[in-house]
Amino acid sequence: MPFNGIFAPVVTTFHEGSEDLDVAAFARNVGALVAAGLHGIVVCGSTGEAALLSDDERRVLLEAARNAVPRDRMLLMGAGAESTRQTLKRCQDAKAAGADAALVVAPHYYSNAMSIEALRGHYRAVADASPLPIVLYNIPKYMHFALPAELVGELARHANVIGIKDSSGDLNMLGGFLQAQSETFTVFTGNGGTLVPALNAGARGGILGVADFAPGLCLQAFEAQRSGNAALADELQAAIKPLASVIVAELGVAGVKTACDVAGFTGGPVRRPLVDLDEKAEQRVRELLAGVVVAT
Repeated sequence: MPFNGIFAPVVTTFHEGSEDLDVAAFARNVGALVAAGLHGIVVCGSTGEAALLSDDERRVLLEAARNAVPRDRMLLMGAGAESTRQTLKRCQDAKAAGADAALVVAPHYYSNAMSIEALRGHYRAVADASPLPIVLYNIPKYMHFALPAELVGELARHANVIGIKDSSGDLNMLGGFLQAQSETFTVFTGNGGTLVPALNAGARGGILGVADFAPGLCLQAFEAQRSGNAALADELQAAIKPLASVIVAELGVAGVKTACDVAGFTGGPVRRPLVDLDEKAEQRVRELLAGVVVAT
């Protein structure tokens, strides 16, 4: 299936108080995002609070998503872990639960030890043995380092590595990754604030937190850029940028979940130790969305 377009890294919904998974609300969100026309869904990414979920919870969410995502849309599963062994186990579990590909963030707890040799060995071992195609994930904000463009170029030639999500927001860094793009390796931006510039540079799509609560806006920007309507694409980018820079980047998961609630999806509470927005921040989200996002 085509591996391009706009994907949503869906939030994980919890019941208030117990923090147990709210699988019904999660499935409704996924179904609504698919109905909005998104090209793909990512389960258990950073916006999905993946670091706070057990492997059993990950499986439950992926199975629920698979039931809601038709086979002509891509379903990616966040499978990165701190050990190569655990990453491979998550890739195997994701395959069994119906994912189409695995999104693999680099190990980063021992960030000082993550030399290019260590990263090369990790990703090659995962790509060699994973039953799913691998999508690299570069997110310096959480990794505290960036994947070297040289390494990405090497890995892009592996038959089981099909792309990269770059959430750096650094167009120069993205440009380095774009040097590796080919018929079999696709570069996505993970930064809504630079979606259109990234597409202009050659990226084939975006995996965007903004798409969780403003899927139509992101799709319109993608289609305008792809059709050559630069003026409209730039206008839509201007509308997306504050949503990305404030709600996603500054306010984080709690901001995205509040925006989902405002836009007619289900966001709900975050899982501790994360903290929900206070009233002032929540009002800020409402003001940013007013007139830009129509509730579903």
